[in-house]
Amino acid sequence: MIIVNDFKPGNAFYYEDGIYSVIDIQHNKTAMRQMIVKVKAKNLRTGAITDISFTGGDKVELAMLSKKKMSYLYDDGSDIVFMDQSTYEQTSIPKTRLEWELKFLKEGSEVEIIDHEGEILGINLPAKVTLKITECEPAVRGDTVNKAMKDALTETGLKVRVPLFVNQGEDIIVYTVDGTYDSRA
Repeated sequence: MIIVNDFKPGNAFYYEDGIYSVIDIQHNKTAMRQMIVKVKAKNLRTGAITDISFTGGDKVELAMLSKKKMSYLYDDGSDIVFMDQSTYEQTSIPKTRLEWELKFLKEGSEVEIIDHEGEILGINLPAKVTLKITECEPAVRGDTVNKAMKDALTETGLKVRVPLFVNQGEDIIVYTVDGTYDSRA
């Protein structure tokens, strides 16, 4: 058990038949009232982000999550298959649970699989990944009033806005949090 006042981002806890991970915490204390702890949390089973309010001093049970490094093997149509490099054990995750993450996965990519008592809750991607541009609009001469950007399509199907100097066939680095361009690789 942990007192909600001691929450830190990344803590996993049980709440109303779900497993949640803390994203952000706010403490609100006024002179005449008890402390209110507002927690922005992600439901690890559904992916939904919700705001939960606790009274200061409330206790919740921490959830123990295990993380294992695995590499992406292939897509079998309905599932995504990952393999542990040391034991060669393979794990399948339904494609519907990894819709956002698939935009950043290439064969051989290393990820962290999040597991809770045998139930796979999802994967953690690295902060940035390198992707190759397969389609790109040509640059328009004179279109440089502001930070000039154009549309590009990566090898994984991710649509991203890139600067005019980036061309088809080049490798770029993309943030996995929001899918935005960072730099050339």
